[in-house]
Amino acid sequence: MTGYFIQAFIYLCAAVIAVPLAKRFGLGSVLGYLVAGVIIGPVVGLVGEETVTLQHFAEFGVVMMLFLVGLELEPRMLWKMRLRLFGLGGLQVALSMLALLLIALAFGIDWRMALTIGMILALSSTAIVMQTLNEKGLAKTEGGQAAFSVLLFQDIAVIPMLALIPLLEAPELMRAAGEIGQQVVDHGQLDLVSGLPNWVYALVVLAAVAIVVLGGYYLSRPLFRFVAQSGLREVFTATALMLVIGIAALMSLVGLSPALGTFLAGVVLANSEFRHELEANIEPFKGLLLGLFFITVGAGIDFTVLFQDGLLVMMIVAAVILVKATIVYLLACSFGVDSSDRWLTALSLAQAGEFGFVLLSFSHQNNVVPTEIANILLLVVAISMFLTPALFIFFDKVLVPRFETNQPSRPPDVIDTRGRVLIAGIGRFGQIVNRLLVANGIETVVLDHDIKQVDNLRELNIRSYFGDATHPMLLEKAGIDEIELFVIAIDEPKRAVDLTTFIKDRYPHLTVLARAFDQVHYYQLKRAGADVVIKETYHGALNLGYEALTRLGTHPFLAEQLKNAFIETEDETAEALYQNWLDTSESGIRQGFRELFMQQEAALRAAMEEEHSENLDLNKVGAEPAPKI
Repeated sequence: MTGYFIQAFIYLCAAVIAVPLAKRFGLGSVLGYLVAGVIIGPVVGLVGEETVTLQHFAEFGVVMMLFLVGLELEPRMLWKMRLRLFGLGGLQVALSMLALLLIALAFGIDWRMALTIGMILALSSTAIVMQTLNEKGLAKTEGGQAAFSVLLFQDIAVIPMLALIPLLEAPELMRAAGEIGQQVVDHGQLDLVSGLPNWVYALVVLAAVAIVVLGGYYLSRPLFRFVAQSGLREVFTATALMLVIGIAALMSLVGLSPALGTFLAGVVLANSEFRHELEANIEPFKGLLLGLFFITVGAGIDFTVLFQDGLLVMMIVAAVILVKATIVYLLACSFGVDSSDRWLTALSLAQAGEFGFVLLSFSHQNNVVPTEIANILLLVVAISMFLTPALFIFFDKVLVPRFETNQPSRPPDVIDTRGRVLIAGIGRFGQIVNRLLVANGIETVVLDHDIKQVDNLRELNIRSYFGDATHPMLLEKAGIDEIELFVIAIDEPKRAVDLTTFIKDRYPHLTVLARAFDQVHYYQLKRAGADVVIKETYHGALNLGYEALTRLGTHPFLAEQLKNAFIETEDETAEALYQNWLDTSESGIRQGFRELFMQQEAALRAAMEEEHSENLDLNKVGAEPAPKI
């Protein structure tokens, strides 16, 4: 028993140290787990043969992952993104598999093994790519969205791959497994379909799938409602685990992939009112088991293969990255992904992924890939994932500056109109300002440096001009000497501050209205000289707070009064906070600022209590909120 505790402590300690460090250096959690496994396994030798047994247990994390993937796949969302999901994603998987299959065949590898290699290496790393895109703020770009569509299709494609791999079992490898493999089958796995006629086996499989789909749709909700009524969170957690384990066991009994069953169950429950509760209960187990799986993969890497066949491994890694990047780039071009976003999509999907470890392990267990090739492929997948941060650095440092230098692809538009208001930026914030002014008969001149945004708005008959509002010559052509107001609604906070400083320095008479992203940006714009600064989320948050108060039983009139009192109190104390912020020189929250903030909070509470006391009999008189003017 003591030995198990020591081994568990070693694995957990390695994860706790390596994963945070890997994330801090931008390598991602998956690489952190792999590094942890490499250190405690091949490097230090703290773990050994037990990793193989532990890996079988940890693979259940993959089953849970696919259950959670299924929960995220609402049919409406799939239909909305069908073109890129099934078009771009489907072609990427198919063409990458085909290219890698042909390369493997060219080296004399059996077609079954070559097809499996193609499947293993065609997949990319969802964990690393999505985390990196989010950390770099690229997830919402066109390239990031295209990459997400491909990764989502790859996650779905894992299911038929897992179902196909056992059918590719090589007879010579099965014979080589000998009696040991047969003993594992005989004594380690229950099977209800062995020896059945094919037509009976087909009926059993259909019945199992029907049980998962129909049971998940009709029986899960009453079950979860019954459990939820107990009010015991641990019972709900046990129910969620029971559901996943039960479906996995059912699929195994009929000879299907457990991941297939749990994925189907997840899709069925995607519209369930208990979906988020299921995710919250399964996620910790999935994360821990997947992390353990990747640690065991790292611990099982045979570095003698790297020393013996290092040149071969690196050549395969280079071929995989080059082939996949080329295919994705060409597909991105054909699907209309623009300029640098094509490179972002191509480089982000060029590596092999964590599902490659899963398919590799599964194919080795099913006698499809021999041990010597499996060890080489294990290194190929791991090294290609290690190189992913380098691909993103190459994109940031080499490609992005090149595209910024080459842009704009067309010169600034000729501005042939004049207006009373000049608006810099026509994104989600600037559009609303512009529409309100134009609807009231006020002429505006709108500038934006996003060509696609300008073209899209012109299709909607919203007049705007392409050009960078931070260029003085363009501002002069836009008639800055004749306007009455200058509205700054550009997306980059620093450029907004710099533009405000320039305008107030060059045109001090001009009134500047600016959009702030947060409180610090608000202070920066105010210091730069903006006459009016509006925090973009401030009034929306207040209106949502008003709705929350009314839904919780506060009379609408009183809720409106409370909202107004909140605004007035904040306005009264805002100047003192701003002056204190100026004194700190943005070096952090000082004691004086903290005390002023606490005073503001106390003043807010006092104002709220005063409004409540003045409206105690409001519900009795049935007063209505004051009309909005």
